[in-house]
Amino acid sequence: MPEFLSAFLDLFLHLDETLGTVIAAYGVWVYAILFAIIFCETGLVVTPFLPGDSLLFAAGAFAAAGALDPWILAGLLFAAAVLGDAVNYRIGRRIGSRAEGGKLLGLTIRKEYIDKTRRYYEKYGAKTIVLARFIPIVRTFAPFVAGVGAMPYATFARYNILGAALWIGLFIPAGFFFGNIPAVKHNFELVIFGIILISLLPPVIEYVRERRRAADAP
Repeated sequence: MPEFLSAFLDLFLHLDETLGTVIAAYGVWVYAILFAIIFCETGLVVTPFLPGDSLLFAAGAFAAAGALDPWILAGLLFAAAVLGDAVNYRIGRRIGSRAEGGKLLGLTIRKEYIDKTRRYYEKYGAKTIVLARFIPIVRTFAPFVAGVGAMPYATFARYNILGAALWIGLFIPAGFFFGNIPAVKHNFELVIFGIILISLLPPVIEYVRERRRAADAP
């Protein structure tokens, strides 16, 4: 495994240690750091690799331990999630068509991610904005594709706010109430791995279904 990939995986699986170090080093500025990560993960199509679900869970656990204020944390990250999707939508609306060739502002965009997200829209319509909050990568591309497809902003905004509320309202309380249970705390990396694995199940299931449909097609 390449060294950078190993380091990145280690960051994901040991978010409790990483976040603890950041809190100790930056104090109140950790709120701005968390805001920026969630904003970029949802707002920029070039950063779908940033932690989302697992970071919210870890932050909730630190809030329960008293290191973070849960209300400030939830409010700021809800705002980051809503604003991130809104910016992503605007990017897609204005210059998203330029990404059809796999490039956006000189950066490489994986076309298969865009195509996968479009398939979700074909199946679920505007509800994709809500469902995508719980699916890594699709979460980052859903508002972008909504902008490219010229979804009415009023419709997008409703689902954006609802999806952000459900996403933040699930993972931060989950971390708050369960993150410091001894069995969870002592096996935090396994819990984070489980969260990542569960969040990847929907696209894997969709992929298997597509393969089966293709195999059954005449």
